[in-house]
Amino acid sequence: MNVDIYRRAEAQNKFSYLIVPAGQPIPEEATNVDWQARQQGVSVDESQEHLHPYEIDNPRQQIDEKGYAITGVTHQVAAGDDAP
Repeated sequence: MNVDIYRRAEAQNKFSYLIVPAGQPIPEEATNVDWQARQQGVSVDESQEHLHPYEIDNPRQQIDEKGYAITGVTHQVAAGDDAP
C-alpha cells in the first residue's frame, strides 16, 4: 500500500508517526497542527503486525477502522532513532 507519512514531536525528545493512504487527507479526528509531512507515496507492507521503523502496530486494522494508523504511546520513537 502507498501511504503518506507524518511525524509529530512528543515529550522527552520522542516522535509519533501517522500514516494515511496516499493522497488522502488526515481524518478530522486526527488533524493536528503539529503533524509534519515526512514522505508521500511511500510503499509499506500494511499487513505486517508491526510496521518498523514507524513503530505502528497493526497498520491494516487501524486504517480499516479509522482511516489512518498511528504510533502507540508505548512505541514512540527516540529522536536519534527517528524514521526517515
